[in-house]
Amino acid sequence: MNKERDQSQTALRASAVARLAEVAIAAATRIPLAGLRAAHRGRKSIAVARQTAMYLAHVAFGLSLTRVGICFGRDRTTVRHACALIEDRRDDPGLEFGLTALEAALLATMTRLVDQPAEARR
Repeated sequence: MNKERDQSQTALRASAVARLAEVAIAAATRIPLAGLRAAHRGRKSIAVARQTAMYLAHVAFGLSLTRVGICFGRDRTTVRHACALIEDRRDDPGLEFGLTALEAALLATMTRLVDQPAEARR
């Protein structure tokens, strides 16, 4: 029973951090969440934004490729491809700066949420 509860909590945490990455990218790119969550690829800007959110979920939060795929409704090989594309683009100083800032903000947000007592979050 405890093992099932732990797995459930792990899946819930993974979903929460994936949503956090998704919302951060949606805000940064001004792309609606509906576009990022669509089952189809969409325009290039939407696909790149989704790839970036998947990358952040994997790199910043340490989610496995399989778990990121589940959270984003994609296959793990799609997530691997997305991460490789974004990693290759990090040579661009502007993109590097933006991704580093987003990673830091996401990690700070998660740290604050985890360290803060539940009553204070309400």
